[in-house]
Amino acid sequence: MSKIKDEARKPPVTEAPAGEIPGKGTQAEESPAARNARFRALARQAPESPGVYVMRDRTGAIIYVGKAKILKNRLSSYFSGRKDIKTRHLVSRVESIEWILAGSEYEALLIENNLIKEHNPKYNINLKDGKTYPSIRITAEEYPRVFRTRRIIDDGSEYYGPFPSAETIDIYLELIKKLFPLRRCVTMRPRETPCMYYHIGRCPGPCAGKISREDYMARVGQIRKLLSGETADLAADLKTKMEEAALAFRFEEAARLRDAMRAVEQFVGRSNAQDFDKSARDYLAWHCDGDLISFVVFSMREGKLKGRDSFVSPLYSDEPEALQSFLATYYSAERLPPPSVFSMKKLESKTLVKYFKSQLGVTVRLLSPKEQRHAASMNLAAQNAREELIKRRRELGDRNALAELKSALGLSALPVRIEGFDIAQLAGKHTVASLVSFKNGIPDKKNYRYFRIRSLRGSVDDFGAIREAVARRYTRLINEEAELPDLILVDGGAGQVSAAEEVLREIGLDCDLAGLAKKNEELYLPGRLGPVVLPKDSPALRVLVAVRDETHRFATGLSRKLREKDLRFSALSSVKGIGAARSKKLIKAFGSLEGIAAADTASLAKAAGISQETALLVKERAIGSYGHRKTGY
Repeated sequence: MSKIKDEARKPPVTEAPAGEIPGKGTQAEESPAARNARFRALARQAPESPGVYVMRDRTGAIIYVGKAKILKNRLSSYFSGRKDIKTRHLVSRVESIEWILAGSEYEALLIENNLIKEHNPKYNINLKDGKTYPSIRITAEEYPRVFRTRRIIDDGSEYYGPFPSAETIDIYLELIKKLFPLRRCVTMRPRETPCMYYHIGRCPGPCAGKISREDYMARVGQIRKLLSGETADLAADLKTKMEEAALAFRFEEAARLRDAMRAVEQFVGRSNAQDFDKSARDYLAWHCDGDLISFVVFSMREGKLKGRDSFVSPLYSDEPEALQSFLATYYSAERLPPPSVFSMKKLESKTLVKYFKSQLGVTVRLLSPKEQRHAASMNLAAQNAREELIKRRRELGDRNALAELKSALGLSALPVRIEGFDIAQLAGKHTVASLVSFKNGIPDKKNYRYFRIRSLRGSVDDFGAIREAVARRYTRLINEEAELPDLILVDGGAGQVSAAEEVLREIGLDCDLAGLAKKNEELYLPGRLGPVVLPKDSPALRVLVAVRDETHRFATGLSRKLREKDLRFSALSSVKGIGAARSKKLIKAFGSLEGIAAADTASLAKAAGISQETALLVKERAIGSYGHRKTGY
């Protein structure tokens, strides 16, 4: 997120708003249709992961915070289909949208709760209930108890959580009571005989002296490990005790410990989004890819994730130097660093610690996340850093490669949108043309198209197929006044380019055109003698090869499906009494020739309305087509 804490000052590095696409003007300048199209494009780029989304108005103020199990689906729902008046009113006020990735839907819920309480968004006011999520409390008594609570009392008790629902916390408490039972009575008084819970194995009976305090506190320690997410250590402890019990022939106890160990291994640790460590701390993660580096800072304050800042910057130096420069710039007198800053890798700390002390007057520890809870938060920050760089690459595309391509081919404009064509056929049958679209060097799959070639009538003519596909595509785009490509790429050489050029001239479209032949990856341009050969390691050639290969994959896929469909129908229709209509019924009922071969004759006869004798012939033909063994009918 660009900045969740509004008062935070941005460092002077290139910023990458989390999920934000720069607006094409203000709301007043942008039509509702264009605005919706912009947000639909944003929603398509959102990850299919749980997380929290933040909506801002034209002033930059946060007006709504929401959570989603799948961010892409939830954001898409705001800008597609009919909406009620409340949703339409909210959406009409939104100018930008950002998101934070979460490790789970549960963590998304907690982050959402924290951000709503922190920023009090206008459109969340009537939606939140203001209640605090329940936590698990371990009391500070001589013989501690463990139970659910919504109140945090400063009496030395320990708290773990919070948990998003009472149902979830009850499941965890039931596991604790089963594996490590503690006393249940609110006030413990000495007794001669223990209570009923002792006799059913749900209380160790400290009131009757059935367990020493040392053993009792050992159970409390195991519960602490469980709730702290230190499940590996706890499982190892249980395994050791299980083996000791087995060696001492205490098989019933060993079995109980074995079951406990298995249950612990399946236990989900507590949330990374909130804990009850009140110390202020930041988690710094980064991700490098080529000439770019992304940074994400998670800020934990009072045990809660209060904000996430993200930035993408050109990488002009090595990684350690870039990290040092970022930290020195990110923290300032207006945004002081917390006492502890955790980073993915160990940093060269002496210089930075000295800088923070001398320039900002604060003492900072630069730490590695060794404990499980810190490692979990760091992993979440690292996931967000990777997503930031993926998103920025998607927004920018491969601009250097496109600039090189424009120069090498002498194009009239930067080839931001490239459309590629390929032809696939088999002896003149099932001829199809594929059209793929790339934007900023990245596949734009919503604009992929197929063309079943109709004009060839069984003849083999790649040039004719290219002419038909190009004519159909761009006649339609011109009539609809739709966006046209900057470059058209055909799979082939001078002949294919000439065929496409002829059609473009006939329909009056002036567009850059090129052909890429597979042999030596040679490029052919209209009106130019001889091919253009780019270096094999050229980024520009890499983009064109990616387009060409994608058109081939796309065309071959449809052609194969059509051939398989033809094979199915021709195999069945060769049986007397089975025409096109009955072939369709059989394929619809059994899915394929293989399905027909595996079916019994009675089912075949019923599905197609044929006799048992004809059904037997159909089955034999299907078996013969797929080479099945003739088993019992």
